[in-house]
Amino acid sequence: MENVTTSTPIFIKGSAKPTGVYRIESIDLLRGLIMIIMALDHVRDYFHAAAFTGDPLDLNTTTPVLYFTRWITHYCAPLFMFLSGISAALVGQRKGMAYLSRFLLTRGIWLVFLELTMVCFAWFFNPSFTTQLLGVIWALGFSMIFLAVFIHLPKAVTITMGLLMVFGHNLLGGVQVNSSTAASFGWSVLHQFNFFKIGPFNILAAYPLIPWIGVMALGYCLGDVYKKEVDAQKRKLFLLSLGVISLLLFTILRYSNVYGDPSKWTEQRSAFYTFLSFLKVSKYPPSLLYLLITIGPGLIFLALAENWNNAIARPIKTIGRVPMFYYLTHLYLIHIGSLTAAVVTGRSWRDMVNFSTWISGEPKLQGYGFSLGITYLVWAALILVLYFLCKWYDRYKSSHREKWWLSYL
Repeated sequence: MENVTTSTPIFIKGSAKPTGVYRIESIDLLRGLIMIIMALDHVRDYFHAAAFTGDPLDLNTTTPVLYFTRWITHYCAPLFMFLSGISAALVGQRKGMAYLSRFLLTRGIWLVFLELTMVCFAWFFNPSFTTQLLGVIWALGFSMIFLAVFIHLPKAVTITMGLLMVFGHNLLGGVQVNSSTAASFGWSVLHQFNFFKIGPFNILAAYPLIPWIGVMALGYCLGDVYKKEVDAQKRKLFLLSLGVISLLLFTILRYSNVYGDPSKWTEQRSAFYTFLSFLKVSKYPPSLLYLLITIGPGLIFLALAENWNNAIARPIKTIGRVPMFYYLTHLYLIHIGSLTAAVVTGRSWRDMVNFSTWISGEPKLQGYGFSLGITYLVWAALILVLYFLCKWYDRYKSSHREKWWLSYL
């Protein structure tokens, strides 16, 4: 999505003056950071020895390093969804509601199509597309389609609907429709994580739409704090306060074990593992507590990082400016790399093609994989390659603004 800010002017090729378009670089920075972290999770999926056979959050089998390798990636989907909502608000402020509504609708449809085609193929390398993962891009696309309608409602109505979805959806946790009927599939698309076998198709509804639609809607409403007339210090204080309140609310609700997550924390074999149990919140669908502990720190980061522009921040911002290009590229690079890894370790490259699911393990991949240290090295090498690819694409995109289709990639 496009961003607007009061710090860095963008020049259009052939113009001697800034266009008046600005980027909020703290959003680029946070988006780039969570995308780098996201790649760690996906590298672990394809390279770590236990990826196809165990759960890194299982307190009976995990190690602290493995646990946090997985847990830190919880920040990615909620913040990406939330930042997309903020970015939508900024586009609307600059180009108007009519333009924004069309853009959200067409981009949302495009993202759903990408999920079912290019993204699906990247995950499984299955040209028959018999395995479908309704994942984060699917949820992002549908959330944009709904937001295309919500932006025409009074802001108070949009905020109310977003809060109801985020804070109230755990009340629906007891509604389970476990069958292969159309009703079961429809409910899984909306709220229930589920796996379906429909004829030759394996369908994993991994990202039910509620409350993701609400997360993006709330991000859109928060975009008002980035209007040019809003004082920067007041904006930072508001973001910081909202982030701290989110974390305090998480702590109170989680400690009470009363509401906010279907999984209760329990005492474990040590105080440290009890702490890990306290942090272990539900992602599918994302519980209220999951969203509080991920979006809350994101708000604090936005408040503190608004003027960060050092040698570390700049490359991360480059990645954050081209999210869809990064997302597609990193999936293909990781999966292609896993083919090579399989061959190097004496297996067939076919073992890494057309597997069905991570849910119950993959028998033909028993014994495959590397240590966590090697996994981190692969991740570091991948990020280095991706940075240079993103840098090239960012320059190409900036110098070809007349190509409207670039805004969809």
